[in-house]
Amino acid sequence: MTIDALVDVVVRTYAPLPSASLSRLVGRLRYAVPQWAGELKFGLKRAARRLSHARVNGVDWYWPAAERPGGDVPEDAVRLLSPFDPVVWDRHRFELFWGWPYRFEAYTLAAKRKLGYYALPMLWRDRMVGWGNLSVKDGDLQSNLGYVGSRPRGHIFTRELEAELHRMRDFLGL
Repeated sequence: MTIDALVDVVVRTYAPLPSASLSRLVGRLRYAVPQWAGELKFGLKRAARRLSHARVNGVDWYWPAAERPGGDVPEDAVRLLSPFDPVVWDRHRFELFWGWPYRFEAYTLAAKRKLGYYALPMLWRDRMVGWGNLSVKDGDLQSNLGYVGSRPRGHIFTRELEAELHRMRDFLGL
């Protein structure tokens, strides 16, 4: 495997990537392949030439050349995502995508938390609409939900949110 192939794996996993995130991820490869640390700068330059890209609102975004963004109809689904999910972990990219700052607050003093101890970002179709704090009390799942703006309307959202909470109950064995 070459450094270019490794960079391509990273891009396929996390794309689309703003240029700052692409640079940061390629830089972190020095921990995975320290013998190639001197090649990373050149690998990043080659990737920037090889990958598809577009400038949106002053930010350069990169993705694999074979991908064609857009056109997909989003699934009617609610998903509560882990703070470490590939869609969520890059907080800079998250904020660029959805226009609000998500922060993992488990290590934040309780008085300074805004979203909650372990808030799970809530994806509805192709939008991050809020977050959920889940806990178990008396053998049942408790959910405290917050929304960016207002709660999405309609019975489809309500049905899909209940389905996601049911999946969470099953996962937890409740």
